[in-house]
Amino acid sequence: MAAAPPGAPPRPSDGGKPSLFPDTRPEKAQRRSRARPSPLPATPPYVELHAASAFSFLDGASLPEDLVARAAELELPGLALLDRNGVHGLPRLHQAARRAGLRALAGSEVVLAGEPGTTPPGPFSPRLPLLVANAAGYRNLCRLLTVAARGRKKGEAAADWEQLAAHAGGLWALTGGSEGPLSRALATGGLDAARALLERLVATFPGRVAVELQRHGRREEEHRNRALVDLARRLRLPLVATNGVRYARAEEKPLHDLLTALRHHTSLDAAGRLLAAHRERHLKSATEMARRFHDLPAALAGTAELAARLDFTLTDLGYRFPEYPVPPGESASSWLRRVTWEGARSRFRPLTTRAQAQLERELALIEKLDLAGYFLIVWDLVTFCRREGILCQGRGSAANSAVCYALAITAVDPVKMGLLFERFLSEERGEWPDIDLDLPSGAPRERVIQHVYARYGPHGAAMTANVITYRDRSAAREVARALGFAPEQGERLARRLGSFRRDLARGEPRELAAELTAAGLDPAATRVRHFAALWQQIQNLPRHLGQHSGGMVIAAGRLDEIVPLEPAAMPGRVVIQWDKDDCADLGILKVDLLGLGMLNALAEAIPLVREHEKVHLDLAHLPPDDAEVFAMLRAADTVGVFQVESRAQMASLPRHAPRRFYDLVVQVAIIRPGPIVGGMVQPFFERRLGRAPVEYPHPSLAPILARTLGVPLFQEQLLRIAMVAAGFTGGEAEELRRAMGHKRSVARMRAIEARLRAGMAARGIGAEAREQIVQAITSFALYGFPESHAASFALIAYASAYLKRHHPVAFLVALLNSWPLGFYHPATLVQDARRHGVRVLPIDVHASGWRCRWEALPEGGGACRLGLRFLAGLRREAGEAIARARREGPFRSLDDLRRRARLRADELDTLATAGALASLGLTRRGALWQAALAVRPAPPLFTAETAGEAAAAAPSPLPEMSPRERTAADFATAGLTTGRHPLAHLRPGLAARGIVPAAALARLPHGERVRTAGAVIVRQRPGTAKGVLFLALEDETGIAQAIVQPRLFRAARERLTGTRGLVVEGIVERRDGAVSLRAERLWPLPGLPPVPSHDFR
Repeated sequence: MAAAPPGAPPRPSDGGKPSLFPDTRPEKAQRRSRARPSPLPATPPYVELHAASAFSFLDGASLPEDLVARAAELELPGLALLDRNGVHGLPRLHQAARRAGLRALAGSEVVLAGEPGTTPPGPFSPRLPLLVANAAGYRNLCRLLTVAARGRKKGEAAADWEQLAAHAGGLWALTGGSEGPLSRALATGGLDAARALLERLVATFPGRVAVELQRHGRREEEHRNRALVDLARRLRLPLVATNGVRYARAEEKPLHDLLTALRHHTSLDAAGRLLAAHRERHLKSATEMARRFHDLPAALAGTAELAARLDFTLTDLGYRFPEYPVPPGESASSWLRRVTWEGARSRFRPLTTRAQAQLERELALIEKLDLAGYFLIVWDLVTFCRREGILCQGRGSAANSAVCYALAITAVDPVKMGLLFERFLSEERGEWPDIDLDLPSGAPRERVIQHVYARYGPHGAAMTANVITYRDRSAAREVARALGFAPEQGERLARRLGSFRRDLARGEPRELAAELTAAGLDPAATRVRHFAALWQQIQNLPRHLGQHSGGMVIAAGRLDEIVPLEPAAMPGRVVIQWDKDDCADLGILKVDLLGLGMLNALAEAIPLVREHEKVHLDLAHLPPDDAEVFAMLRAADTVGVFQVESRAQMASLPRHAPRRFYDLVVQVAIIRPGPIVGGMVQPFFERRLGRAPVEYPHPSLAPILARTLGVPLFQEQLLRIAMVAAGFTGGEAEELRRAMGHKRSVARMRAIEARLRAGMAARGIGAEAREQIVQAITSFALYGFPESHAASFALIAYASAYLKRHHPVAFLVALLNSWPLGFYHPATLVQDARRHGVRVLPIDVHASGWRCRWEALPEGGGACRLGLRFLAGLRREAGEAIARARREGPFRSLDDLRRRARLRADELDTLATAGALASLGLTRRGALWQAALAVRPAPPLFTAETAGEAAAAAPSPLPEMSPRERTAADFATAGLTTGRHPLAHLRPGLAARGIVPAAALARLPHGERVRTAGAVIVRQRPGTAKGVLFLALEDETGIAQAIVQPRLFRAARERLTGTRGLVVEGIVERRDGAVSLRAERLWPLPGLPPVPSHDFR
């Protein structure tokens, strides 16, 4: 091997020969390395230095975890992840490699920008592979990727040579394979261009350039390799061998071909040379790589030697949390203590000895863990919200903390409720506590987000990413397009496989074949079989990077030295390349600023009540356990009520029969996957109704489970069970919960379960009781709901129920202005409010603003006046212009309205069709007639104004709409009506056929066969329901709940998912006050306008 170039003195290798790989690490790291055995043996096995994962977004076919698993099978000691323009998959690689005992090396393929004035970066732009040598190199890579993305469109990040040079320190440059800049230079300009490019790389990365060789059995590749070996020899540069990995296993090549076609927006048939002619770009063993490079041992030796030089892992990330600015003479801990005790004296009423002891215990632990600054920063956010009049409430495990309650971060008194602090924070956890803040959606939340950006600077704060993955519908549509299916076939497949079909992705070949047949395809045909295979393989692979709904990370110093930043689609925001789980795994602080539509509604309703009803409400001090509110809840009269308005909640409310606040806490938590999957729901209700005795697996658990009648419903209960029954510490119990969480490790679970059993046995708990306890924990921990979270949501649920019961007009106005939120469309919210006696006034140009508003009635009281915002096709600026023009005086005519508000012709038509011009003395068709005349060109002898006046005087020859036509027009323009419900128009014909209204079901006996009909307003097929579909059918009298079993769903799927209205025949089922219809037959109900519906999974 040749000597090192000038400026890079050779370092003796194990064989005593000079090395072409200078040790660029700090002297301290070199001494540490020399003082301990090398992580690689004397004759090192192969390390893959150039692998891309699915986080290259359509350029890699395997997840980082799958690459690690395959590397472990091949006994590779490590691999480097070089995803395109990012380190998106690096945390996953790091965690998986740590568990497998492999080295996770960091890097990225950076797309190179052309010279100024050349073609913008695209899918064929060369990519420069960069490897991180040390912590300084990692910081430079993150900053390079950040500047490469700045000012460019999403997916078009690219770095120029000046940016490379400014961030080259601590980075090794490989020359890449066929996508690399050296290959491109060689192909387009020959050896001279290649040498010039290589010399430029050497000047940019002095002493840190390696010439990369790949062998995939292609003739042109061998020609290139010979030229590259010659160039490396002439410039005295080291060689490295890689496989340019794009997938873990050879059998994933068809999936990579699919992704390649999608990346280039073409079909597989038309992709041609875009697709590799081989399936060689998978991970290979050291033996296989040695065989392929038997004639170039220097390349294999170079690979091992370079791998040994790379001395960075994500454990060296260097993340620091910002310091909170405290007054002179105070530390963060002393200032937190001061503001906590000040808050405690006003929040805890009274401040009991027990509360004081809990506060002292928490403050001591916070100080010991050096977390005072974190609590102060969140407190500062909450203080900002209060100062700005923004409703704010902490949720999640933070509600277990007395300190959070004292600081007004949370609204639940954890001492009074007996919540478990260790669920939030313990010494053993070794991670940041998690505080989530609920804020009103929209502008108020954005003000808080921008406050964080302003306070911590453009490089100190960013939103976390959300990885958008391929799922049923999107996967079907894109796989079909890549395989050349006709567009209508792709849409049909998307509908069949996208609605309620998540179970197919788990592998039900007979069901999948049936769905393909129903879509008009032959499951045995080659192309269809190819579709089925690829559709399943692409599930959950990353599609692109999105933005988390509210997760923000903040850092001391530059966040872009920890993780690359990318501009978000929303102006004024930047996003990191990692999601919230990545941040938690790496110890990066995240604060969730979550938008909650119900907080918007509460923030709007309370001032309305104060202004129009002269009642002063305080959310923190609403009358507790109001009898009328709980009577409404027991009757399942909960449309619009936060968290308890779903079909499942309505079915369970009469059985649970809540009478006090803690009952509502249980109600919020019980209709969740955890209790359902864990088999806790039925035992709880049976005990609640007195039909089963309250029993405990062991007497020691009675104090823990008494409030939930011996049935574990909350995560905190499971933690306490582990602590009491097995002697776990709070931290060990939390470790148990996390081990059984959504990232389950079988080995980790077994180890902790063994400790759990041993602890219980040591405390004399019998084998049967041990089995019950382990079963409860293992089946429930995955989905269990935190009691603190349920309590926080229950407060909002109670407030919304209180407003619905006592202040329904203000509540409806606020709900409509805050929509979208909740379970139901505004059409249903309006119908429900009208059944409760609320007057809802139609949209009118002389009375409506853009938003809905409270309108005083001449006879006293108030009504909800609908806003112009509900009119489809009416611009917001047009709606606000109408309101502004109206302040100057009423509109004299339609043409006067058109001129003063500057409305377009289509907007006049919308207003006319919706009946919003009735106050001008116009019928709907009369208004449409005048609108058409008003926008016609004026005749020669008329001015535009006199022509408009003439049009206004012209009588309409069109008859007025019928009541049924008016209802259809309401739904076509506003999606709702203040007139008759669509079913009311059909009622005579339905009654003649013996079809009963929804309200009649409540009066019918259990087991009676009956037919009912309605507009389908909700379809829900949850994963916990074993294929059952739940329907909500609305008519003029109320909502009927129908249950469709899997067999009927399969037989009538098109009708169930694609029809606006249904006639359902079935058996009435009455269960502890809840009434539903078990469907047996169904028919489409024609003649309905486009009534909106919500489909849930």
